[in-house]
Amino acid sequence: MTEHSDTSRATILLVDDESTNLQVLRHTLQADYRLLFAKDGPTALALVEKNHPDLILLDVMMPGMSGHEVCTTLKSKSDTRHIPIIFITALSDPDDERRGLELGAVDYITKPFSPPIAQARVRTHLSLVQADEVRQTRLQIIRCLGAAAEYRDNETGLHIVRMSHYAWRLAKEIGYSDADANELLHAAPMHDVGKIGIPDRILLKPGKLNDDEWAIMRQHPAIGAHILGEHPSGLLKLAATIALRHHEKWDGTGYPDGLAGETIPLAARIVTLVDVFDALTSVRPYKRAWSIYEAMDFIREQSGRHFDPKLVIAFERCLPDVLVFKDRWADDAVQDSTGHIP
Repeated sequence: MTEHSDTSRATILLVDDESTNLQVLRHTLQADYRLLFAKDGPTALALVEKNHPDLILLDVMMPGMSGHEVCTTLKSKSDTRHIPIIFITALSDPDDERRGLELGAVDYITKPFSPPIAQARVRTHLSLVQADEVRQTRLQIIRCLGAAAEYRDNETGLHIVRMSHYAWRLAKEIGYSDADANELLHAAPMHDVGKIGIPDRILLKPGKLNDDEWAIMRQHPAIGAHILGEHPSGLLKLAATIALRHHEKWDGTGYPDGLAGETIPLAARIVTLVDVFDALTSVRPYKRAWSIYEAMDFIREQSGRHFDPKLVIAFERCLPDVLVFKDRWADDAVQDSTGHIP
């Protein structure tokens, strides 16, 4: 049963075999949330499958199917494992709490509980869910913009998949944390978003560009940075920086501003190297795919000119892993009509 029909409010499933406990929770939470109730494990699982609640408050000691078993079942399924579970139980031994957290619960409240504390814990975990949803939405937008840029170019959609994973691996090789490397993985696909603003007659021209056309083409880093906008921090700030600086060269001969050496942001230097490597080793309408040996010879030759010398050395160290990514997302892999591997 539902306590409220207002689906704009977060939905919380309350699971406890004692009616008194459910009533206390109802009075504690009903003013702010849509509530569902279950007095046993099988009923709870059925309600989760039907309603997909935003949060579950789950008793541990129930007849038949325990709360631990309910939690294990939910965490074993891809469509329910993301739902945060807070155990509410009379068990107060630290080992019981540890076991609940190891099973995948996000929090543990001991009975008898304080209603204000329960309210605060619920608010905290629902806010974390909302923050994660915002982050996932931003990632989806970034991927869509990256794909839009690829559709306008003569490269495949798998180029941005490969080069972003190459960037992730190179970042890890030089000491990036997991969080920073993952942020680079998600920002790298935006490097050429500015090509959206380049006319087709230039972007898709089969032959060499003349001086006037090349001047227009060189505007795409600034266009990309403008599309992504100015942000004080985070993923979009990193993506805008990469878009603006991925054609700068270590020796200062790149564009748009002729930055040199370590004045070029490190993330952009990483993307510059892996982007060129993937372009060299991929087939294009105007060229064959270079062999790995040819591409690495070129990259070594351009060390200290086009590329950061330290990154060239690090890239050679992690090349075996890079080639695994290259094979996994090869251009001849089966793709659907949008360029994605099913």
